[in-house]
Amino acid sequence: MSKIDATLKGLEVSNFIGGEWVKGSGKSLDIISPYTGSSCGTVHIANAEDVKSAVTAAKQNQKEWAAQSMKSRAAILFKFRDILFRDQDKISSIVAIENGKMIPEARAGLMKGVEVLEYALSLQNSDVGGKMEVSRGVFCEYRRQALGVVASITPFNFPAMVPMWTIPIAIAVGNAYIWKPSEKTPITSKYIADAFAEAGLPAGILTVVQGEREVVEAIIDHKDVKAVAFVGSTKVAELVYKRATGNGKRALCLGGAKNHIVLLPDADIEVTGMGISDSFTGCAGQRCMAASVLLAVGDVTAHIDKIKERAESQVLGDSMGAIITAAQLEFLNAAIERAVKDGATLLLDGRNAEAPVEYKNGFWLGPTILDHVKAGSEAAVTELFGPILAIVRCENITEAIKIQNSSEYGNAASVFTSSGPMAEYVAANTECGMFGVNIGVPVPREPFSFGGVKSSKFGHGDITGDQSLDFWTDVKKVTTKWENQKDHNWMS
Repeated sequence: MSKIDATLKGLEVSNFIGGEWVKGSGKSLDIISPYTGSSCGTVHIANAEDVKSAVTAAKQNQKEWAAQSMKSRAAILFKFRDILFRDQDKISSIVAIENGKMIPEARAGLMKGVEVLEYALSLQNSDVGGKMEVSRGVFCEYRRQALGVVASITPFNFPAMVPMWTIPIAIAVGNAYIWKPSEKTPITSKYIADAFAEAGLPAGILTVVQGEREVVEAIIDHKDVKAVAFVGSTKVAELVYKRATGNGKRALCLGGAKNHIVLLPDADIEVTGMGISDSFTGCAGQRCMAASVLLAVGDVTAHIDKIKERAESQVLGDSMGAIITAAQLEFLNAAIERAVKDGATLLLDGRNAEAPVEYKNGFWLGPTILDHVKAGSEAAVTELFGPILAIVRCENITEAIKIQNSSEYGNAASVFTSSGPMAEYVAANTECGMFGVNIGVPVPREPFSFGGVKSSKFGHGDITGDQSLDFWTDVKKVTTKWENQKDHNWMS
Protein backbone atom coordinates (compact mmCIF):
# COMPACT_ATOMS: atom_id res chain seq x y z
CA MET A 1 0.00 0.00 0.00
CA SER A 2 1.07 3.58 -0.59
CA LYS A 3 2.33 5.41 2.47
CA ILE A 4 1.78 9.03 3.34
CA ASP A 5 4.46 11.66 3.73
CA ALA A 6 4.33 11.81 7.52
CA THR A 7 6.92 14.61 7.57
CA LEU A 8 4.67 17.11 5.79
CA LYS A 9 4.40 20.29 7.85
CA GLY A 10 3.24 23.87 7.66
CA LEU A 11 0.04 23.55 5.60
CA GLU A 12 -2.23 26.55 6.14
CA VAL A 13 -5.94 26.83 5.48
CA SER A 14 -8.13 29.89 5.62
CA ASN A 15 -11.62 30.82 4.45
CA PHE A 16 -12.68 30.99 0.79
CA ILE A 17 -15.01 33.97 0.52
CA GLY A 18 -15.92 35.80 -2.66
CA GLY A 19 -13.38 33.79 -4.63
CA GLU A 20 -10.47 34.75 -2.33
CA TRP A 21 -8.68 33.03 0.53
CA VAL A 22 -8.87 35.21 3.64
CA LYS A 23 -7.88 34.54 7.24
CA GLY A 24 -10.75 34.22 9.66
CA SER A 25 -11.33 36.60 12.54
CA GLY A 26 -11.33 33.72 15.01
CA LYS A 27 -8.47 31.78 16.53
CA SER A 28 -5.98 29.53 14.76
CA LEU A 29 -5.93 25.80 15.41
CA ASP A 30 -3.31 23.15 14.84
CA ILE A 31 -4.28 20.39 12.42
CA ILE A 32 -3.10 17.14 13.98
CA SER A 33 -2.30 14.21 11.72
CA PRO A 34 -3.56 10.93 13.22
CA TYR A 35 -0.54 9.19 11.69
CA THR A 36 2.02 11.09 13.73
CA GLY A 37 0.12 12.79 16.53
CA SER A 38 1.81 16.05 15.56
CA SER A 39 0.78 19.18 13.70
CA CYS A 40 0.74 19.08 9.93
CA GLY A 41 -0.71 22.56 9.52
CA THR A 42 -2.84 25.39 10.80
CA VAL A 43 -6.45 26.41 10.17
CA HIS A 44 -7.55 30.01 10.65
CA ILE A 45 -11.18 29.79 11.67
CA ALA A 46 -13.98 32.27 11.13
CA ASN A 47 -16.47 33.86 13.50
CA ALA A 48 -20.09 34.98 13.19
CA GLU A 49 -19.17 38.26 11.49
CA ASP A 50 -17.16 36.38 8.86
CA VAL A 51 -20.22 34.24 8.17
CA LYS A 52 -22.24 37.39 7.47
CA SER A 53 -19.61 38.51 4.96
CA ALA A 54 -19.58 35.05 3.41
CA VAL A 55 -23.35 35.00 2.89
CA THR A 56 -23.26 38.50 1.39
CA ALA A 57 -20.57 37.40 -1.07
CA ALA A 58 -22.50 34.23 -1.89
CA LYS A 59 -25.64 36.18 -2.72
CA GLN A 60 -23.83 38.55 -5.07
CA ASN A 61 -23.54 36.24 -8.07
CA GLN A 62 -26.14 33.60 -7.22
CA LYS A 63 -29.02 34.97 -9.30
CA GLU A 64 -26.79 35.37 -12.34
CA TRP A 65 -25.50 31.83 -11.83
CA ALA A 66 -29.06 30.47 -11.54
CA ALA A 67 -30.08 32.35 -14.70
CA GLN A 68 -27.55 30.41 -16.76
CA SER A 69 -28.65 27.29 -18.55
CA MET A 70 -28.08 23.95 -16.87
CA LYS A 71 -25.74 23.12 -19.72
CA SER A 72 -23.57 26.18 -19.00
CA ARG A 73 -23.34 25.31 -15.32
CA ALA A 74 -22.53 21.69 -16.18
CA ALA A 75 -19.67 22.81 -18.44
CA ILE A 76 -17.84 24.14 -15.36
CA LEU A 77 -18.57 20.96 -13.43
CA PHE A 78 -17.06 18.93 -16.29
CA LYS A 79 -13.86 20.96 -15.99
CA PHE A 80 -13.92 20.44 -12.22
CA ARG A 81 -14.19 16.68 -12.77
CA ASP A 82 -11.14 16.74 -15.06
CA ILE A 83 -9.13 18.58 -12.41
CA LEU A 84 -10.11 16.06 -9.72
CA PHE A 85 -8.89 13.20 -11.89
CA ARG A 86 -5.67 15.06 -12.67
CA ASP A 87 -5.03 15.81 -8.98
CA GLN A 88 -6.46 12.65 -7.41
CA ASP A 89 -3.09 11.49 -6.08
CA LYS A 90 -2.38 14.83 -4.41
CA ILE A 91 -5.88 15.15 -2.93
CA SER A 92 -5.88 11.56 -1.71
CA SER A 93 -2.57 12.11 0.04
CA ILE A 94 -3.90 15.21 1.78
CA VAL A 95 -7.01 13.34 2.93
CA ALA A 96 -4.79 10.59 4.36
CA ILE A 97 -2.47 13.03 6.16
CA GLU A 98 -5.21 14.91 8.00
CA ASN A 99 -7.74 12.09 8.38
CA GLY A 100 -5.64 8.97 9.00
CA LYS A 101 -6.97 6.88 6.11
CA MET A 102 -4.81 4.77 3.87
CA ILE A 103 -4.24 6.47 0.52
CA PRO A 104 -6.28 3.86 -1.43
CA GLU A 105 -9.19 4.47 0.97
CA ALA A 106 -8.87 8.21 0.50
CA ARG A 107 -8.87 7.78 -3.28
CA ALA A 108 -11.93 5.53 -3.10
CA GLY A 109 -13.77 8.19 -1.12
CA LEU A 110 -12.88 10.83 -3.67
CA MET A 111 -14.08 8.59 -6.50
CA LYS A 112 -17.40 8.02 -4.73
CA GLY A 113 -17.69 11.80 -4.61
CA VAL A 114 -16.97 11.93 -8.34
CA GLU A 115 -19.82 9.46 -8.84
CA VAL A 116 -22.24 11.97 -7.31
CA LEU A 117 -20.64 14.71 -9.40
CA GLU A 118 -21.37 12.64 -12.51
CA TYR A 119 -24.98 12.33 -11.41
CA ALA A 120 -25.12 16.14 -11.15
CA LEU A 121 -23.67 16.37 -14.65
CA SER A 122 -26.44 14.11 -15.95
CA LEU A 123 -29.10 16.58 -14.85
CA GLN A 124 -28.63 18.62 -18.02
CA ASN A 125 -29.96 15.65 -19.99
CA SER A 126 -32.64 14.45 -17.57
CA ASP A 127 -36.10 15.64 -16.64
CA VAL A 128 -35.61 18.62 -14.36
CA GLY A 129 -38.97 19.94 -15.43
CA GLY A 130 -42.03 18.61 -17.22
CA LYS A 131 -44.92 19.80 -19.38
CA MET A 132 -48.15 18.31 -20.64
CA GLU A 133 -51.50 19.39 -22.15
CA VAL A 134 -53.97 18.88 -19.32
CA SER A 135 -57.00 20.16 -21.21
CA ARG A 136 -57.58 21.37 -24.74
CA GLY A 137 -55.32 24.41 -25.13
CA VAL A 138 -54.27 24.37 -21.44
CA PHE A 139 -50.74 23.35 -20.51
CA CYS A 140 -49.24 22.68 -17.09
CA GLU A 141 -45.52 22.47 -16.40
CA TYR A 142 -43.18 22.50 -13.47
CA ARG A 143 -39.89 24.32 -13.32
CA ARG A 144 -37.15 23.76 -10.79
CA GLN A 145 -35.85 26.94 -9.21
CA ALA A 146 -32.79 27.37 -7.06
CA LEU A 147 -33.34 28.29 -3.41
CA GLY A 148 -30.55 30.88 -3.33
CA VAL A 149 -27.86 30.43 -0.69
CA VAL A 150 -27.63 26.95 0.90
CA ALA A 151 -25.17 25.42 3.33
CA SER A 152 -23.70 22.15 4.51
CA ILE A 153 -21.73 21.07 7.57
CA THR A 154 -19.56 18.02 6.91
CA PRO A 155 -17.65 15.54 9.15
CA PHE A 156 -14.01 14.55 9.51
CA ASN A 157 -14.26 10.96 8.34
CA PHE A 158 -14.69 11.62 4.61
CA PRO A 159 -13.26 15.10 3.95
CA ALA A 160 -13.68 14.82 0.16
CA MET A 161 -16.55 12.38 -0.32
CA VAL A 162 -19.27 13.74 1.96
CA PRO A 163 -19.00 17.34 0.69
CA MET A 164 -19.24 15.94 -2.83
CA TRP A 165 -22.58 14.37 -1.96
CA THR A 166 -24.08 17.84 -1.90
CA ILE A 167 -21.88 20.50 -3.54
CA PRO A 168 -22.22 19.38 -7.20
CA ILE A 169 -25.98 18.85 -7.07
CA ALA A 170 -26.71 22.04 -5.13
CA ILE A 171 -24.72 24.28 -7.45
CA ALA A 172 -25.75 22.42 -10.62
CA VAL A 173 -29.36 23.47 -9.97
CA GLY A 174 -28.30 27.09 -9.47
CA ASN A 175 -27.63 27.64 -5.77
CA ALA A 176 -24.69 29.33 -4.09
CA TYR A 177 -23.21 26.95 -1.53
CA ILE A 178 -21.56 27.59 1.84
CA TRP A 179 -19.45 24.74 3.17
CA LYS A 180 -18.30 24.34 6.77
CA PRO A 181 -15.78 21.46 6.86
CA SER A 182 -14.74 19.68 10.03
CA GLU A 183 -12.13 21.65 11.92
CA LYS A 184 -10.24 18.36 12.28
CA THR A 185 -9.83 17.94 8.50
CA PRO A 186 -9.91 21.37 6.83
CA ILE A 187 -6.99 20.99 4.39
CA THR A 188 -8.98 19.01 1.83
CA SER A 189 -11.42 21.91 1.50
CA LYS A 190 -8.63 24.09 0.12
CA TYR A 191 -7.90 21.64 -2.68
CA ILE A 192 -11.59 21.23 -3.53
CA ALA A 193 -12.21 24.99 -3.56
CA ASP A 194 -9.09 25.67 -5.64
CA ALA A 195 -10.20 23.04 -8.14
CA PHE A 196 -13.57 24.76 -8.52
CA ALA A 197 -11.88 28.13 -8.97
CA GLU A 198 -9.58 26.72 -11.64
CA ALA A 199 -12.60 25.24 -13.40
CA GLY A 200 -14.10 28.72 -13.71
CA LEU A 201 -16.79 28.69 -11.03
CA PRO A 202 -17.88 32.30 -10.43
CA ALA A 203 -16.77 33.93 -7.19
CA GLY A 204 -19.12 33.30 -4.29
CA ILE A 205 -20.88 30.27 -5.73
CA LEU A 206 -18.71 28.08 -3.49
CA THR A 207 -17.77 29.50 -0.11
CA VAL A 208 -15.70 27.74 2.55
CA VAL A 209 -15.87 28.91 6.16
CA GLN A 210 -13.70 27.16 8.72
CA GLY A 211 -14.89 27.03 12.26
CA GLU A 212 -16.52 25.41 15.23
CA ARG A 213 -19.88 25.78 16.96
CA GLU A 214 -20.08 29.57 16.63
CA VAL A 215 -19.75 29.32 12.86
CA VAL A 216 -22.29 26.49 12.58
CA GLU A 217 -24.85 28.43 14.57
CA ALA A 218 -24.22 31.61 12.57
CA ILE A 219 -24.82 29.71 9.32
CA ILE A 220 -28.02 28.14 10.60
CA ASP A 221 -29.34 31.43 11.99
CA HIS A 222 -28.63 33.60 8.95
CA LYS A 223 -31.90 34.62 7.33
CA ASP A 224 -30.52 34.31 3.79
CA VAL A 225 -29.40 30.69 4.17
CA LYS A 226 -32.42 28.76 2.89
CA ALA A 227 -31.41 25.13 3.47
CA VAL A 228 -28.94 23.30 5.70
CA ALA A 229 -27.50 19.81 5.25
CA PHE A 230 -25.49 18.08 7.95
CA VAL A 231 -23.60 14.80 8.34
CA GLY A 232 -22.21 13.76 11.72
CA SER A 233 -23.26 12.32 15.07
CA THR A 234 -26.92 11.79 15.92
CA LYS A 235 -26.70 14.14 18.90
CA VAL A 236 -25.48 17.06 16.80
CA ALA A 237 -27.66 16.14 13.80
CA GLU A 238 -30.77 16.48 15.94
CA LEU A 239 -29.60 19.82 17.36
CA VAL A 240 -28.85 21.21 13.90
CA TYR A 241 -32.17 19.95 12.53
CA LYS A 242 -34.22 21.51 15.33
CA ARG A 243 -32.38 24.82 15.15
CA ALA A 244 -32.63 25.05 11.36
CA THR A 245 -36.29 24.08 11.15
CA GLY A 246 -37.03 26.34 14.10
CA ASN A 247 -35.66 29.15 11.94
CA GLY A 248 -38.02 28.17 9.12
CA LYS A 249 -35.37 26.50 6.96
CA ARG A 250 -35.46 23.12 5.33
CA ALA A 251 -32.92 20.76 6.85
CA LEU A 252 -31.64 17.26 6.15
CA CYS A 253 -29.32 15.96 8.85
CA LEU A 254 -27.69 12.53 8.79
CA GLY A 255 -26.68 11.11 12.15
CA GLY A 256 -24.99 8.05 13.57
CA ALA A 257 -25.31 4.32 13.01
CA LYS A 258 -25.00 0.92 14.64
CA ASN A 259 -25.13 -1.36 11.63
CA HIS A 260 -26.06 -5.01 12.13
CA ILE A 261 -25.04 -7.96 9.97
CA VAL A 262 -27.11 -11.14 10.21
CA LEU A 263 -24.87 -14.16 9.60
CA LEU A 264 -26.54 -17.47 8.73
CA PRO A 265 -24.79 -20.89 8.70
CA ASP A 266 -25.33 -21.39 4.95
CA ALA A 267 -23.32 -18.26 4.02
CA ASP A 268 -20.26 -18.69 1.82
CA ILE A 269 -17.29 -18.71 4.21
CA GLU A 270 -14.85 -16.88 1.91
CA VAL A 271 -17.35 -14.16 1.02
CA THR A 272 -18.25 -13.82 4.68
CA GLY A 273 -14.68 -13.59 5.93
CA MET A 274 -13.68 -10.84 3.52
CA GLY A 275 -16.97 -8.93 3.49
CA ILE A 276 -17.50 -8.64 7.22
CA SER A 277 -13.85 -8.18 8.18
CA ASP A 278 -13.28 -5.46 5.60
CA SER A 279 -16.49 -3.75 6.70
CA PHE A 280 -15.47 -3.19 10.31
CA THR A 281 -11.73 -2.63 9.67
CA GLY A 282 -11.93 -0.40 6.59
CA CYS A 283 -11.24 3.26 7.33
CA ALA A 284 -10.39 2.03 10.85
CA GLY A 285 -14.11 1.59 11.40
CA GLN A 286 -14.67 5.35 11.17
CA ARG A 287 -17.57 5.34 8.73
CA CYS A 288 -21.31 5.25 9.23
CA MET A 289 -21.58 2.16 7.00
CA ALA A 290 -19.16 0.00 9.00
CA ALA A 291 -20.37 -3.28 10.48
CA SER A 292 -20.71 -2.79 14.23
CA VAL A 293 -22.71 -5.81 15.39
CA LEU A 294 -22.59 -9.35 14.02
CA LEU A 295 -25.79 -11.25 14.78
CA ALA A 296 -24.52 -14.82 14.64
CA VAL A 297 -27.38 -17.27 14.06
CA GLY A 298 -26.67 -20.91 14.81
CA ASP A 299 -23.31 -22.61 14.32
CA VAL A 300 -21.14 -20.13 12.40
CA THR A 301 -17.83 -20.92 14.12
CA ALA A 302 -15.98 -21.47 10.83
CA HIS A 303 -17.26 -18.15 9.48
CA ILE A 304 -16.11 -16.26 12.56
CA ASP A 305 -12.71 -17.93 12.35
CA LYS A 306 -12.40 -16.68 8.78
CA ILE A 307 -13.44 -13.15 9.81
CA LYS A 308 -10.81 -13.18 12.54
CA GLU A 309 -8.14 -14.54 10.17
CA ARG A 310 -8.82 -11.76 7.67
CA ALA A 311 -8.85 -9.10 10.40
CA GLU A 312 -5.56 -10.35 11.86
CA SER A 313 -3.90 -9.89 8.48
CA GLN A 314 -4.41 -6.12 8.58
CA VAL A 315 -1.20 -4.17 9.17
CA LEU A 316 -1.37 -0.76 10.83
CA GLY A 317 0.06 1.99 8.65
CA ASP A 318 0.18 -0.32 5.63
CA SER A 319 -3.31 -1.71 5.06
CA MET A 320 -5.20 0.00 7.89
CA GLY A 321 -5.25 3.61 8.97
CA ALA A 322 -5.31 5.54 12.24
CA ILE A 323 -7.93 6.83 14.69
CA ILE A 324 -8.79 10.51 14.26
CA THR A 325 -7.73 11.86 17.70
CA ALA A 326 -5.99 10.80 20.88
CA ALA A 327 -9.26 11.37 22.77
CA GLN A 328 -11.17 9.04 20.47
CA LEU A 329 -8.47 6.38 20.82
CA GLU A 330 -8.69 6.64 24.61
CA PHE A 331 -12.48 6.28 24.40
CA LEU A 332 -12.22 3.15 22.23
CA ASN A 333 -9.64 1.52 24.51
CA ALA A 334 -11.87 2.17 27.51
CA ALA A 335 -14.93 0.84 25.66
CA ILE A 336 -13.10 -2.43 24.95
CA GLU A 337 -12.20 -2.77 28.62
CA ARG A 338 -15.79 -2.09 29.69
CA ALA A 339 -17.09 -4.71 27.24
CA VAL A 340 -14.80 -7.35 28.72
CA LYS A 341 -15.92 -6.46 32.25
CA ASP A 342 -19.49 -6.74 30.97
CA GLY A 343 -18.90 -10.38 30.02
CA ALA A 344 -17.67 -10.23 26.43
CA THR A 345 -14.90 -12.55 25.24
CA LEU A 346 -11.97 -10.76 23.62
CA LEU A 347 -11.49 -12.81 20.47
CA LEU A 348 -9.04 -10.32 18.93
CA ASP A 349 -7.44 -7.44 20.87
CA GLY A 350 -6.43 -4.54 18.65
CA ARG A 351 -4.75 -2.76 21.52
CA ASN A 352 -1.81 -5.11 21.03
CA ALA A 353 -1.29 -4.15 17.40
CA GLU A 354 1.81 -2.09 16.59
CA ALA A 355 2.22 0.70 14.06
CA PRO A 356 5.42 1.31 12.07
CA VAL A 357 8.12 3.07 14.04
CA GLU A 358 7.81 6.24 11.95
CA TYR A 359 4.18 6.53 13.08
CA LYS A 360 4.72 5.43 16.68
CA ASN A 361 3.24 8.63 18.14
CA GLY A 362 0.07 8.39 16.08
CA PHE A 363 -3.34 7.17 17.19
CA TRP A 364 -3.57 3.47 16.42
CA LEU A 365 -5.94 0.62 17.23
CA GLY A 366 -5.95 -2.71 15.45
CA PRO A 367 -9.03 -4.79 14.59
CA THR A 368 -10.88 -5.87 17.71
CA ILE A 369 -13.49 -8.65 17.93
CA LEU A 370 -15.69 -9.03 20.99
CA ASP A 371 -17.59 -12.32 21.15
CA HIS A 372 -20.62 -13.28 23.27
CA VAL A 373 -21.59 -9.64 23.67
CA LYS A 374 -24.87 -9.21 25.53
CA ALA A 375 -27.73 -7.69 23.58
CA GLY A 376 -28.43 -4.26 25.06
CA SER A 377 -24.92 -3.75 26.44
CA GLU A 378 -22.81 -0.72 25.51
CA ALA A 379 -20.79 -2.62 22.90
CA ALA A 380 -24.02 -3.81 21.29
CA VAL A 381 -25.93 -0.53 21.15
CA THR A 382 -23.50 2.43 21.28
CA GLU A 383 -21.84 3.77 18.16
CA LEU A 384 -18.15 3.40 19.04
CA PHE A 385 -16.77 4.56 15.66
CA GLY A 386 -13.69 2.40 15.53
CA PRO A 387 -12.50 -1.02 14.26
CA ILE A 388 -14.52 -3.00 16.79
CA LEU A 389 -16.93 -5.83 15.93
CA ALA A 390 -19.37 -7.02 18.59
CA ILE A 391 -20.71 -10.56 18.09
CA VAL A 392 -24.12 -11.27 19.60
CA ARG A 393 -25.12 -14.93 19.53
CA CYS A 394 -28.72 -15.59 18.41
CA GLU A 395 -30.78 -18.76 18.53
CA ASN A 396 -32.75 -18.00 15.38
CA ILE A 397 -33.46 -15.43 12.69
CA THR A 398 -36.44 -14.02 14.61
CA GLU A 399 -34.23 -13.12 17.56
CA ALA A 400 -31.62 -11.56 15.25
CA ILE A 401 -34.15 -9.33 13.50
CA LYS A 402 -35.68 -8.32 16.83
CA ILE A 403 -32.27 -7.19 18.10
CA GLN A 404 -31.55 -5.27 14.89
CA ASN A 405 -34.89 -3.50 14.97
CA SER A 406 -34.50 -2.56 18.64
CA SER A 407 -31.62 -0.23 17.73
CA GLU A 408 -32.30 3.50 17.87
CA TYR A 409 -30.44 3.74 14.57
CA GLY A 410 -31.60 2.66 11.14
CA ASN A 411 -28.77 3.45 8.79
CA ALA A 412 -27.77 0.12 7.21
CA ALA A 413 -27.97 -3.64 7.70
CA SER A 414 -26.86 -6.75 5.83
CA VAL A 415 -27.40 -10.48 5.70
CA PHE A 416 -24.88 -13.11 4.69
CA THR A 417 -26.59 -16.24 3.36
CA SER A 418 -26.82 -18.51 0.32
CA SER A 419 -30.62 -18.57 0.50
CA GLY A 420 -32.48 -16.12 -1.72
CA PRO A 421 -35.79 -16.45 0.17
CA MET A 422 -34.05 -15.95 3.51
CA ALA A 423 -32.24 -12.89 2.19
CA GLU A 424 -35.54 -11.43 1.02
CA TYR A 425 -37.13 -12.21 4.39
CA VAL A 426 -34.42 -10.37 6.31
CA ALA A 427 -34.47 -7.46 3.86
CA ALA A 428 -38.24 -7.12 4.21
CA ASN A 429 -38.26 -7.24 8.01
CA THR A 430 -35.28 -5.10 9.03
CA GLU A 431 -35.73 -1.40 9.79
CA CYS A 432 -33.00 0.44 7.89
CA GLY A 433 -32.51 2.80 4.99
CA MET A 434 -29.85 0.75 3.17
CA PHE A 435 -29.60 -3.03 3.02
CA GLY A 436 -27.03 -5.47 1.66
CA VAL A 437 -27.07 -9.13 0.73
CA ASN A 438 -23.59 -10.65 1.14
CA ILE A 439 -22.22 -7.08 1.13
CA GLY A 440 -20.55 -5.69 4.23
CA VAL A 441 -20.77 -2.04 3.19
CA PRO A 442 -24.11 -1.64 1.36
CA VAL A 443 -23.56 1.84 -0.05
CA PRO A 444 -25.89 2.37 -3.03
CA ARG A 445 -24.55 3.66 -6.34
CA GLU A 446 -26.01 6.81 -7.83
CA PRO A 447 -28.76 7.53 -8.73
CA PHE A 448 -29.86 5.25 -5.88
CA SER A 449 -29.76 7.64 -2.98
CA PHE A 450 -27.93 7.56 0.35
CA GLY A 451 -29.77 7.80 3.64
CA GLY A 452 -31.00 5.97 6.71
CA VAL A 453 -34.10 6.03 8.91
CA LYS A 454 -34.94 6.41 12.60
CA SER A 455 -32.23 8.30 14.54
CA SER A 456 -29.82 8.01 11.62
CA LYS A 457 -31.64 10.80 9.79
CA PHE A 458 -33.58 13.93 10.65
CA GLY A 459 -35.59 15.37 7.79
CA HIS A 460 -37.33 14.05 4.72
CA GLY A 461 -35.74 12.48 1.65
CA ASP A 462 -32.16 11.46 0.99
CA ILE A 463 -29.03 13.51 0.57
CA THR A 464 -28.05 12.22 -2.89
CA GLY A 465 -29.86 10.93 -5.97
CA ASP A 466 -33.18 12.08 -7.38
CA GLN A 467 -34.65 12.82 -3.94
CA SER A 468 -31.99 15.44 -3.31
CA LEU A 469 -33.35 17.61 -6.12
CA ASP A 470 -36.46 18.43 -4.12
CA PHE A 471 -34.29 19.47 -1.18
CA TRP A 472 -32.11 21.90 -3.15
CA THR A 473 -34.87 23.45 -5.29
CA ASP A 474 -38.38 24.83 -5.22
CA VAL A 475 -40.83 23.63 -7.82
CA LYS A 476 -42.86 26.30 -9.59
CA LYS A 477 -46.01 25.13 -11.36
CA VAL A 478 -47.00 27.13 -14.44
CA THR A 479 -50.39 26.80 -16.17
CA THR A 480 -50.73 28.40 -19.63
CA LYS A 481 -53.62 29.14 -21.98
CA TRP A 482 -53.27 31.14 -25.20
CA GLU A 483 -56.68 31.00 -26.89
CA ASN A 484 -60.30 30.14 -26.26
CA GLN A 485 -61.55 26.68 -27.20
CA LYS A 486 -64.97 25.77 -28.59
CA ASP A 487 -65.53 23.08 -25.98
CA HIS A 488 -65.45 23.82 -22.27
CA ASN A 489 -64.84 22.00 -19.03
CA TRP A 490 -64.12 23.03 -15.46
CA MET A 491 -60.52 23.98 -16.33
CA SER A 492 -61.40 26.29 -19.19
